[in-house]
Amino acid sequence: MSVVHDLVADMTAEAASLDDLVAGLDSADWATPTPAEGWTIAHQVGHLWWTDRMATLSATDPRGFDDMLGVAANDPANFVDDGAAEAAQIPPADLLARWREGRATVAEALVSVPEGTRLAWFGPPMSAASMATARIMETWAHGLDVADTLGAELPPTSRLRNVAHIGVRTRDFAYILHGRTPPTTPLRVELTAPDSDDIWEWGPADADNRVTGPAEDFCRLVTQRRAPDDLDLVVTGPDAIEWSQIAQCFAGAPGTGRAPRGSTSTAGHR
Repeated sequence: MSVVHDLVADMTAEAASLDDLVAGLDSADWATPTPAEGWTIAHQVGHLWWTDRMATLSATDPRGFDDMLGVAANDPANFVDDGAAEAAQIPPADLLARWREGRATVAEALVSVPEGTRLAWFGPPMSAASMATARIMETWAHGLDVADTLGAELPPTSRLRNVAHIGVRTRDFAYILHGRTPPTTPLRVELTAPDSDDIWEWGPADADNRVTGPAEDFCRLVTQRRAPDDLDLVVTGPDAIEWSQIAQCFAGAPGTGRAPRGSTSTAGHR
């Protein structure tokens, strides 16, 4: 199987894990607020359905996606949130069915993209493999919000390596979002896999700036699902410390992050 097929398989499995959490919920439960300010469980699933549709559009109808970019440009601050809010109004059973159908459609679309094709997106264009990786990341992050809401567990798996990889790769992106110049210093990331004794590694072994710890906590950091102080990560070196405060692997405006646990402050949702 190709890399894209492997990633799409992980994307499908990650969505199925979240599906297991929401499939048995009562309709009223879908209106439960999540840690993402202003977003219910329906918003979380609706956003994933909406984004899967956009990814399918990019992969199958580039001109149609260009038109969508024009619509987004008219209201960039609210375009994504409006899509989630609209989806959240759909009756839960219908929304769940549409999300399931959309997941199957985007999976088929991505494995059909010709090799070497760059897909337009709301951020930089990307390959089908990168698009699948981004869908894994976002599905896991929103799934974590739902799990936190329900007091449930979203068992970490080796699929988190995809999330960690995009987290490392978007180091410069986070600086640019904040209007800062990305550092040129090497960064070493060493993460303990969640379901084995494997160590996942990025960057030169002798780098002074380092992030080490559980892969799950690193993924929580780069998706802004936990405040840095709530994570069991060891961050050393001034550039690594600075990055840990702004790390962001999702497209859009700079995220506001999450308040430390136990705080009464509101939280961002991306």
